[in-house]
Amino acid sequence: MRRVAFLAAVVCLRINAQQVAGSKQAFVPSDQLNDQLPKWLRFSGEYRMRMESFSGPGFKGDSSDLYFLNRFRFNMKVQPVSWLKFQFQAQDARVWGKNQNPAAAPYQDRLDLRLAYVEAGDIEKKSFGFRGGRQELAFGEQRLVGNSNWINAARAFDAVRGTVRHNGFRLDAFAATVVNAKDGEFNEHTAGNNLHGLYGGIEKLVPNAVIEPYLFWRLSQRLRTEAGTLGNLDLKTAGVRFVGKLPLNLDYAMELAAQFGRLGTDDISAWAGHWRLGHTRAKMRFKPRLVWEYNYATGDSNPKDGKRGTFDTLYPTPHDKYGLTDQVGWKNIHAFKIGVELRPHSKWMVSSFFHDSWLASATDALYVANGAVSVRPAAKSVGRHVGEEIAAQVVYTANKQIQIAGGAGHLFPGQFLKTTTPGKSFNFSYLSFGYSF
Repeated sequence: MRRVAFLAAVVCLRINAQQVAGSKQAFVPSDQLNDQLPKWLRFSGEYRMRMESFSGPGFKGDSSDLYFLNRFRFNMKVQPVSWLKFQFQAQDARVWGKNQNPAAAPYQDRLDLRLAYVEAGDIEKKSFGFRGGRQELAFGEQRLVGNSNWINAARAFDAVRGTVRHNGFRLDAFAATVVNAKDGEFNEHTAGNNLHGLYGGIEKLVPNAVIEPYLFWRLSQRLRTEAGTLGNLDLKTAGVRFVGKLPLNLDYAMELAAQFGRLGTDDISAWAGHWRLGHTRAKMRFKPRLVWEYNYATGDSNPKDGKRGTFDTLYPTPHDKYGLTDQVGWKNIHAFKIGVELRPHSKWMVSSFFHDSWLASATDALYVANGAVSVRPAAKSVGRHVGEEIAAQVVYTANKQIQIAGGAGHLFPGQFLKTTTPGKSFNFSYLSFGYSF
């Protein structure tokens, strides 16, 4: 089954690549349909297929997987007047050939309603906007709140959101609860699991820069405390993101976030930081952009003292932020990154990066990109070095409708993984094709 799926994907990619090469303008089926409809009614869609392969889960080296992800999205917009619209999106996400029986989210979530909201004004462009219903939430680089569009059954929220813009200032306010994807059932949220937030934007205070202060407030019920009892979570995350450009083709980004609150009888105190510097050699061939990056997030120094020090990444879009293999997350980590991005052509992007990671606290676990525990320390654990990763990707964007991409990453275990697991390498690769219609 896996070989059949793989061959089918390769054949489709070759056919579409040939069609792209022979056509200057992509055919968009929805345009033909919308031309026959009234202007207040519009349809569109997206298709994405991706082959993924990995080996060495749990750093054991005794298993591997190769599977085919397939996702359709169908959109309908009803806009009776310029300031009012209704947006709907149905999504069908499936997986074939995976070592998972039965298939489940986030790999599979067959036909379901992903988006359904009403919007007054325009939260993306106008001075004022209000949106209520099932929707995406994505702020900044989505390190804390995002749609996680990389996964097959991408995230949505049941939320209300208001946006105000004026003279270079922006403020978003929202109250939301995350939607739980369940294959074979209508997706619903969990009562009592809530996220509220304020997210700002200041565009004119610093030249060629944007400052984005924010405050997120997460509430949840019946979570486990360090003493083993059940308690309610009351977590605040206050932070700021600072991104801009400097002379000499330099660009930079910084994000700092502090967390405080309680989980039952436990006190919470944690923080995380992200720093990035880029330099583009605009006059050189392929316009190389060199990137240096450092990420840090606190861990818990004592898992039984009633003081929680592990940073909580909330609801992020974490793919490829701390390594293409997604074996490292923004929790209990020191992570360095260096690499280069090349543009051989306006439609091509080639990148290669090296990552090196350590645990911030030897008494806390290693967490994967989505925040789940990967490896817990043991009595025999030696060192905090998680390991090094090398990764490369190629992205071809033919036009607004078609994109083809592929990449591979290899993680070499460090001393921590060698003493807590069999210490085998982890490998990940993918090949994808996306089409908007």
